[in-house]
Amino acid sequence: MTRTANHASVADPRPLVMHVIHHLHVGGLENGLVNLINHLPIEQLRHVIVCVEDYSDFSQRIRRPDVEVIALHRSRVGAMGVRRAIYALCRRLRPAVLHSRNLSGLDALVPAWLAGVRYRIHSEHGFDVDNLDGRNRRHMLLRRLHAPLVRRYVTVSRHLRGLLVERMGIDEARIDHIHNGVDTERFRPRPHSESPPERLPEALRVPGLVLVGTVGRLQPVKDQATLLRALAAAMQRQPALRAHTRLAIVGDGPLLAPLKALAHELNISELVWFAGAVDDVPELLGLFDLFVLPSLNEGISNTILEAMAMGLPVLASRVGGNVELVEDGQGGRLFAPGVVNELADLLVQYLSDAALRQRQGAASRERVLRQFSLATMVAAYRQLYLVD
Repeated sequence: MTRTANHASVADPRPLVMHVIHHLHVGGLENGLVNLINHLPIEQLRHVIVCVEDYSDFSQRIRRPDVEVIALHRSRVGAMGVRRAIYALCRRLRPAVLHSRNLSGLDALVPAWLAGVRYRIHSEHGFDVDNLDGRNRRHMLLRRLHAPLVRRYVTVSRHLRGLLVERMGIDEARIDHIHNGVDTERFRPRPHSESPPERLPEALRVPGLVLVGTVGRLQPVKDQATLLRALAAAMQRQPALRAHTRLAIVGDGPLLAPLKALAHELNISELVWFAGAVDDVPELLGLFDLFVLPSLNEGISNTILEAMAMGLPVLASRVGGNVELVEDGQGGRLFAPGVVNELADLLVQYLSDAALRQRQGAASRERVLRQFSLATMVAAYRQLYLVD
């Protein structure tokens, strides 16, 4: 399957960047890629996205008409089929830059080298639940074997850069550290009146509502189960909070049914709204009073950056790049991943103190404006791609 594009010919003088990712659907890495393509100068660079597996209608968020998206269906054609297809694409399209991302992107490096693509970049955006600390021997070996084929590495956090240096043996001089950036105009503080209460289901329209929210794909590494357990524990410790506290879980994925069953088991079903995947994330974030990300691992979380840009205090697990985003005690708090009691204590504190939420939310917004703007990220990638 291919999302066709009104692109120029191979003779177009603008360098072509071929982005290779696992799939293009709702997710932090994917959202970052779409934001990057939408904001890089169209007169200077062309782009094609090659999905090792497939893509969804999330691809429609690409605003440029000249960007082609190609699905290779690795699960159907196998690794060798993907490598042959990438070789053929490189020979046909003649990209100036190949930019592969994460483990499955490694499949592109050998065929790109064989096809004569001289400038090959590889990014690491975070490891999955079966390899949280980057110690999986097979994955480590694959990364080391492909390292000679990579001209430049990009990591989205200092934590990931350290893993490449210490565990993969990558020379630090070959690594660029580029934080994700957030659109601070689209994601900005707004009165709740700008996000209509009608957007909420009836069960959430309660007097004095304090809405806790999280956004992310419903999969093990995101660990929404810990948030549900912590909410239940917080309600047991402070029963009065139950009247006005509600939780919105935004996202879809394989754990939707188990998480709904867990909420029922914990006797908090009436407090939890499973909103599904949505397009109007800023509108929903505008209804939140507190943002929580309980992930077991993260690179640099786009959802944390978006919440901070919206002026929300953030409670985040102390993993990966989260510690580079959330200033503990300033714009929110960090907690040990998977520790229900610690998160429950924080929920009680923040649900009970509106002034704390307002003060730390303002600090979050200020931090994003200083260090994590979209313009800063785009400028760094532009410089990387336009190297001679």
